[in-house]
Amino acid sequence: MFILTGQILAALAILANAVVYGTDWSVALITRSVYRDHLDDATVTISAGWGHYYGDKRMPIFGAGGVITAVLTLGCAVAAGQTAAAVAAGLALAALLTWLACYVLIAKPINTAQTAAARTGVIPADARALQDKWDSILNARVALQTVALSGLIAALALF
Repeated sequence: MFILTGQILAALAILANAVVYGTDWSVALITRSVYRDHLDDATVTISAGWGHYYGDKRMPIFGAGGVITAVLTLGCAVAAGQTAAAVAAGLALAALLTWLACYVLIAKPINTAQTAAARTGVIPADARALQDKWDSILNARVALQTVALSGLIAALALF
C-alpha cells in the first residue's frame, strides 16, 4: 500500500513542481533578456509587478502542493522501507526547501515591491537594482528545481 501511494504522491509532486520549474525556466530563457536588454526601468517594473501580482496569487498551490507531496512521498518511502526512493525524495525535498528559502528571503520582497509599483504607478528609484537582485537567484532557482524534479523522478522509479 505504501509503495503505490508513494508512487502516486511522487507523480503528483512531479506535476506540481513541473509548473514551477517551467515558469522559472521561461523567465531565465526569455523574460530576463527582454527585461534586461529591451525595456526601460518603468516598463520592467510594471510588467514584472503585474506578473508577480498574478503569479503570487496562482503559483502557491503548485509550490506548496509540490513541497507537501514531496514530504508525503518521503514518508511513504520510509514507511515502505524503500531506502533508495527515500534518499531520492529527501534530496528532492532539500532542494525544494532551499528553493523556498530563496523565494521567501529574496524574491518575495521584490515581488511585493514591484506589485505595489505596478498597482500605484509609482516606480521606485532602485527599480533596476530590484530586478537585478531578483534575477541574481534565477539560475539557482532553476538548478534547485532541476535537482528536485530529478530526485522525484528517481524516487518514483525506485519505489
